[in-house]
Amino acid sequence: MSFFTMNQDAQIFNENQERLNDQYLTTEMTNKLSMKEETETMNNDGSTINESHLPSVHSPPADNQKKETLNWAHPRFTMSQFQLYETKTRYYLVGTNEAKQRYRVLQIHRTNPTELVVIEDDVLYSEQEMTRLLKMIEDGNLSVGGLQLSPMRIYGIVGFVRFTQGWYMIFITKRRRVAILGGHYIYHIDETRLVPISPSETAATKIKMDKNSDEARYVATFQNIDLAKNFYFSYTYDITNSLQNNMTQPPLGSIKEGSSNPGLLHNDMFVWNHYLLSSGFKNLNSRSGWILPLIYGFVDQAKISVFGKSIVVTLIARRSRYFAGARFLKRGVNDKGFVANDVETEQIVADMATTSFHSTDYLYGNPRYTSYVQHRGSIPLIWSQDTTNMSPKPPIELNVVDPFFSAAALHFENLFKRYGTPCIVLNLIKQKEKTKRESILGKEFAEAIAYLNQFLPEDKKIKYIAWDMSRAFKSHDQDVIGYLEKIAEETMKTTGFFHSGIQSFEKSKQNGVLRTNCIDCLDRTNAAQFLMGKCALGHQLYALGVIASPKIDFDSDAVNIFTEMYHDHGDTIALQYGGSHLVNTMETYRKINQWTSHPRDMIESIRRFYANAFSDADKQDAINLFLGNFVTRDGQPMLWELSSDYHLHNQHPLEKAERRDYRYWYKKEVLEKKVCDKQNPDLFKIPKQFQAPAINPDASDLYQGYWVEYYNHKHYTSLDSLFTFNMNGTLKYRPLKISAHSKEIRELTKAEALDMSPFTVRTVIKTTTMTNNNTTTTTTTTRLAFNKGEKNEIQEESKSNTISEHESIPAWSIEGITQRNLDPSITPTEHKEYKRYAQQFKNIEKLTAPSTTPGTGSDDDNSTNFPEFQQYLNHIHKNELDKYPNAIETTNIDRQVYETYVMVPKRSAYQAMQATTSSSSNNNFRVYANYLRNYSHY
Repeated sequence: MSFFTMNQDAQIFNENQERLNDQYLTTEMTNKLSMKEETETMNNDGSTINESHLPSVHSPPADNQKKETLNWAHPRFTMSQFQLYETKTRYYLVGTNEAKQRYRVLQIHRTNPTELVVIEDDVLYSEQEMTRLLKMIEDGNLSVGGLQLSPMRIYGIVGFVRFTQGWYMIFITKRRRVAILGGHYIYHIDETRLVPISPSETAATKIKMDKNSDEARYVATFQNIDLAKNFYFSYTYDITNSLQNNMTQPPLGSIKEGSSNPGLLHNDMFVWNHYLLSSGFKNLNSRSGWILPLIYGFVDQAKISVFGKSIVVTLIARRSRYFAGARFLKRGVNDKGFVANDVETEQIVADMATTSFHSTDYLYGNPRYTSYVQHRGSIPLIWSQDTTNMSPKPPIELNVVDPFFSAAALHFENLFKRYGTPCIVLNLIKQKEKTKRESILGKEFAEAIAYLNQFLPEDKKIKYIAWDMSRAFKSHDQDVIGYLEKIAEETMKTTGFFHSGIQSFEKSKQNGVLRTNCIDCLDRTNAAQFLMGKCALGHQLYALGVIASPKIDFDSDAVNIFTEMYHDHGDTIALQYGGSHLVNTMETYRKINQWTSHPRDMIESIRRFYANAFSDADKQDAINLFLGNFVTRDGQPMLWELSSDYHLHNQHPLEKAERRDYRYWYKKEVLEKKVCDKQNPDLFKIPKQFQAPAINPDASDLYQGYWVEYYNHKHYTSLDSLFTFNMNGTLKYRPLKISAHSKEIRELTKAEALDMSPFTVRTVIKTTTMTNNNTTTTTTTTRLAFNKGEKNEIQEESKSNTISEHESIPAWSIEGITQRNLDPSITPTEHKEYKRYAQQFKNIEKLTAPSTTPGTGSDDDNSTNFPEFQQYLNHIHKNELDKYPNAIETTNIDRQVYETYVMVPKRSAYQAMQATTSSSSNNNFRVYANYLRNYSHY
């Protein structure tokens, strides 16, 4: 095509732009539109404009629309909804906030398949301005197909990736709410889509390629990482950092403070799409709204209902992207100090009386949030297991014996930096074995801790606890639960936990962490972490003023729901790393339902062995490709041609790493208090002019933005779709004792209060039966368990609620079964219902049988009060007068009838004779009258 033709097309577009400017722009816009005209050569079909610079249709808001805002230290812009537009040479991704008030545009070039060009437009557009801009782009590309809108619903960008041919975009197309913190939702990814950027394919078409090509194999390997399982994100809450880090970072800027402080950044260790985002965005720490970090792990939330008050427990597990992989393929630590199966678990307990993180006068001043953080990770030694012999328990080999333990030193330095000091190490591997496997690592690990502690200050030393949990579980004289609970209490006193609020700014922080490990960091580790979390839950509830002492018991509703959460947490972590669910659960270690748990444990062991033997290699390749550990380059072998991925996770042997001091193996600043521990409360103070509620808050507002996201006050929301209304909770363990629609207002009795409390111990008896369809039916019987003092108080207050009391005998034992059969117990509700049924006809005398046998002649015979019954007896006994001589005896009613109808003539004759004798002196008449008088009184 000639140069003249290209200039002619550019001139036509220029005239078209001027006409559009006159048509769409209003007189309120004070700045004139500016546009840079560039031309580019396409293929032989024609030419179009260069869209790398968008024409500016943005005008500053009028003076009366300017809003005075808080002096945020690091302002952000949040986008939660996106639309994808495409032309022949460009993709335009339009993002907007929850209220759809402001818009931004991201431009992706499609002309070069080997180079990715992504341009962020920093201008914020209104809805009208965005409509004009899209209209201009459409009119400018009419000659080459115009502007097309993709029907996809997009909720976020996962990132960009390239294999051997062109680039791809990964979008989130379906999401689901799984938790809420401070009015900020946490979402689970339910569906994603891989969209090619090449101009030969469009967003509406599927990826079509040769199935046997390297590109198709890379795409299939990449998609082995199922983004629809266990990937989470949040638009307005940083889930890569703990609650303590998020709520102690000053959000307001200081006049004296320079611009060099970047503030709280995303924790790159837990951002699993870090490589995918870095391919398209230069600055991943920007707060533009395009950067959406994803964590891989587990998120769950449940509600503890305490007499109408909602206490929300949130469990968040963050898996590290460093040295990530499958079970037998990633063991120990790499030379950078990152361990395998590194997971940070945080439990947040909050009183939902106030939703927001903030109080009326302080940012992050709500004192109703608490959190506790734990850590699990493989033993920080360089060791591995050979899986070529297909053994379920391959031998353990120490690959490198380092007398200075350099890798372990880097690992603990990282822990000091993340959590502070002290670091408490709980090692649960086997200590004594006939054939040494785990004990090899136990001895070496103890030597490593002893060496590193030589050079630490006395108050910063690593506390090492080695305990053979498997041996203690099999022995009859050791209490596994009791010992771990004792360690948990000591750890809680040492590290503390985070409690929000300005008043407790200095003292209520968690300093240090409990690091738990076994050989796989799965079954034993999850049980120990649960008991640590149970101890922390009691202290958190006590700090919030919910319970009177920092101790909660097993078999209560609160601990039952917490056990479910940790069980799901352990299953998810085990599936991600080991390929199966937990083999040994808390029921195993508490020795509950052993008949049902033992077969399940065997099945999970077989599943884990199969996954490790046949699918771990493909999983490891997918992880290496997804995280960017392996990047395709020309002239290099393919991913599946590598004999080992050791060089992908460790430093290159030709690259000389910084040599660390063997004695002072740590940096001094990691042992010092963090900056957030010495913050000025004035940096959290809200000026009075901003304490009033905003009329139209923006989701990007750190102070009042949660109104738009959580309450959504301008839209109709039904309870069926409200997340907090449908949240899992303790109410499922017991029926409601008082109807919500009851008009009766009264105080609960002691028994009713204990029955409704989620902290009351309930003995749960589960009976499992098999039906003809091979389906399992589980029957659960629940009863309350009181101590003797509480029982006496309840009996004095309400005798109807008395229940039988059993000693604490294991339900599975023969003695327990016999005692329950001989002395069955019922709940107060069952006793009350039975008594009501038995006494429902107490006041209806006609339906009550006589208390004595009729016909005995006793004065207490009540049969005379029941004439129908007397008639029935006379009828059946009339032929047996020798046995029942009184069968024909008349009743009182019969006598009254006889006197009334039969004796009336005799009474009349007596009265007539009385009148005659009064005037007569005949003695015969007088004698006859006396006779009648005496007879009438019969």
